[in-house]
Amino acid sequence: MNKERIRARIKAQKALLSDDERLEAARAAFALLEQHASFLMASRILMYHSLPDELPTLEFIDKWHGTKQFFLPRVNGVNLDILPYDKSRLRLGAFHIEEPQGDDVADVSEIEMIVVPAVAYDRKGNRVGRGKGYYDRLLATSRALKVGLAYDFQMVDEIDAEPHDVRVDVVITERGVYKVK
Repeated sequence: MNKERIRARIKAQKALLSDDERLEAARAAFALLEQHASFLMASRILMYHSLPDELPTLEFIDKWHGTKQFFLPRVNGVNLDILPYDKSRLRLGAFHIEEPQGDDVADVSEIEMIVVPAVAYDRKGNRVGRGKGYYDRLLATSRALKVGLAYDFQMVDEIDAEPHDVRVDVVITERGVYKVK
């Protein structure tokens, strides 16, 4: 399916969610993530600071911070820098997303798991992002397990992938864990 049509369809579905539905879906999806063997074994995890229409990540990060070392991305030109999560060092950055500040940029090779945001995923691990390619550039250089985290309706039958698109290895929603074929 065409990426623009997918973006429009998912945006409309997200707009229909109540606050209670968002919270319930987030709790269920994050419960499945924290039970996943790869999460339990990983100690260095790149998450993302969620936008209002995404499953909220900060409560989850705060819950596990101290047990796990979390990192967040920061936009640097057309790429993403990876910095350690520290709630006191978050500032509003690119695209009105809070980003970590500082000079202690980590190398993506140090990360064991990357939780990847997207508008939609398919069962082959293809993803539709927001269209700027930041994560594709980052993921192309990483050997970490790539995990998609989404509402179940963000799973679509098929995505028209392009050669530069990087797939995720697994997708977790409030309804289950989808292992990529």
